[in-house]
Parts: sequence; C-alpha cells; structure tokens
Amino acid sequence: ILYENILQTIGKTPVVRVNKLGPEGVNLYAKCEFFNPLSSVKDRLAIAVIEDAERKGTLKPGMTVVEATSGNTGIAVAMVCAQKGYPCVICMAEPFSVERRKVMRMLGAKVIVTPAANKGTGMVAKAEELCEKHGWFLCRQFENDANPAYHANTTGPEILSDFAHTNLDYYVTGYGTGGTFQGVSKCLKNGRPDIKIVLAEPEAAQLVHSGVATERKDTGAPVGSHPAFSPHPIQGWTPDFIPKVLEDGLTLELMDALIPVTGPEAIETAQLMARKEGIFCGISGGATMAVALKVCEMAPKGSTVLAMIPDTAERYLSTPLFASIEADMNEEELEIAKSTPNYQLLPKEEEA
Repeated sequence: ILYENILQTIGKTPVVRVNKLGPEGVNLYAKCEFFNPLSSVKDRLAIAVIEDAERKGTLKPGMTVVEATSGNTGIAVAMVCAQKGYPCVICMAEPFSVERRKVMRMLGAKVIVTPAANKGTGMVAKAEELCEKHGWFLCRQFENDANPAYHANTTGPEILSDFAHTNLDYYVTGYGTGGTFQGVSKCLKNGRPDIKIVLAEPEAAQLVHSGVATERKDTGAPVGSHPAFSPHPIQGWTPDFIPKVLEDGLTLELMDALIPVTGPEAIETAQLMARKEGIFCGISGGATMAVALKVCEMAPKGSTVLAMIPDTAERYLSTPLFASIEADMNEEELEIAKSTPNYQLLPKEEEA
C-alpha cells in the first residue's frame, strides 16, 4: 500500500489474542494501539481535533497549535503539526517521562514544562494562558467533542468488524480524556447492546468512584484539582480532574462496572505482557490488562474480553516500569558470556 502521508496510516490497529495470562475457558484479546504511527491511541485524537478545527475554520494556516498533555497527545499533535506545517507548543507537567519531551522536540514542537506541584490542572491553565496571550489555537483534548466522535467513527467500528463472527462480551479501558471510553463504548453499545463496558482507574486516584464532580469553567476546563486525586504511576490515565469528555460518557450511562488497579499491578502486568506474550505495552496498557484479567476471573466460561492497550513500553524507559531492568549484564548473563573463551566484556576488577 502506498500512502500519501503518515497521517493516512492512523487507525486500523490489530486485535491480538493473549494466550498465556488469562484463565482457561475465557478468550482474552488486546487492541494494540501502539501500531499507530507515533505508537499510541492519541494519534487518533490529534488528527480528529486538528482536522475538525480546520473544517470549522477555527484553525487557520500558520496558526500555532497548543495542547496540555502527559505526553502521548503532545507527541501525536506534534506529528500532525509537522506533517501539516503548523507551529506547535506543548505544555507538560514535570513528572511525566523525559523521553516524551525529547520525542516532541524531535518532531519540532516547543515543550513548556510546568511545575509538578500544579499537577495536570496547572499544565492546562498554562496552555489556556498562552493561547489567550498570543491568539494561538488550543486543542482542548479534555473538552473537545471531536475526540470521542472520532473513536465512535473509527475505533469502535474497527472492533465491531474484528469481532463480527464471534462473541464480544466485555470491553475494558482506562481513561485519560475519556474520549476512547465514550466514543468506543457508544459504538459498541449500539452494535452489541449486551456488551459490558468496564472502566478502570488508579486505586490511588479514584475520581469516578468518589462521586465528587469536577467544578468547571465556562469552557469545560477544570477550576481546580479534584480532592480524590493523589499521584500515581499510570501516566496518561486519570489527571487530577474529571475531564468533560469523560463526564459526558458517564452521563450517557455507558459504564457497567468500575474497577480500580494499583500501580504495582499495572507495572507487573505490563512486564508479564512483554515476557509471556511479546506484547510491549506501557504502564497504562498493563493497568488495563490487569483489570481485564480480573474480569476474566469473574466472567462465565466462553466469554470474550477485549482490553484497550494505549501505547508502547518505549515511552516509559525512565519510569518505574524499567526500574528493575538493568542495562549491564547480570550474573546469569555473565556466566553465559564466560561459557565460551572469546569476546568477553567482563566487569573490571575494583582496584585494591
């Protein structure tokens, strides 16, 4: 297939069977969104928001595009801007992985890092401030209806097509903006009314479970930080407010179950996915799969469970996902190296 540009390769990501982690008698699958060109589900969001703004005339040639992001949306927006020729400025809170900043800068974006103490609401406020000052275009991923609409028109139909000739009983996803949850769930509920939608959120930041609403500005953006939020390692999931897009999905009563997951569970499951299945997913994918495995344990025999895998483990090299993985050879590897006589790179003896 010959494509006219990289943006034409977004979507149509594969659904892959998970063979070794789930219980017998339940079919478990992963929709691997890291097959998108910039390796995350947020590629869909970026092209959706930017092309919607182009059609409406709110984004004009030469305008600077701005977004507040934990990283994946910023990378996706930077890619779309690079291809379309827009200047790009990304606001990103300090705790998110440094490799994400470097990827965005390699794509030509300017990255404005905001203090960790101000959390996600701080990076959103900074993006708003910059756009108000300079007349730039703000994507507003957390409030923009083009976000879930794109998932309802692409991601959801892809899933229905993939499972056209078999049952699909449970769909499991976390939330960042809530766009995947709202858009996909709406489509799946229309096509498969009996499907159960399972929403996952960090145990350390159970904003939905709290029942406490987020106070909003007229734009739909949050006024301040949510009282149920505390820091968690599942980057890309659950900012310190309930996004408007997520709230709208909850209002539509698309969710059938809400299941929390811990950071250690997410990290362990992501590592198991790599070692047992060869599926190289990030912490958010590990979190989703950890919840999907809990669903599998409760599901009747013969059920089919689909977990949404947002991104790749390569986005997390400087995070706790890789904390237990050494760069140097361990004892077992050294023994293998020494089992033949040549080409040995052994640790230097410490000087007395």
